Amino acid sequence: MATKYIIGSVTASFAFAYVCGVYFADKKVLGGTTPRTVADKEWGKVTEEKLDAWPRVAGKPVAMNPVTRQNYVLVKKKKASGSKKASEP
Repeated sequence: MATKYIIGSVTASFAFAYVCGVYFADKKVLGGTTPRTVADKEWGKVTEEKLDAWPRVAGKPVAMNPVTRQNYVLVKKKKASGSKKASEP
């Protein structure tokens, strides 16, 4: 019995969130404009090219996180050189 109310309310909340997203963000009901840097695809392309063409001069190897554009220096871990027994003379 309660399942139909739960499913109905979850569906209604998703529908309400979608309608609010369309009207407030896309149709700009409250006013405002879309920034040029978001609307202009050429600006984004040039920015990506600049970030990808960042010069690297003789340094440690890095791994880049593509989401945040952060570089992390890769450090090799030293392997243990065998175990010594405490009871050996």
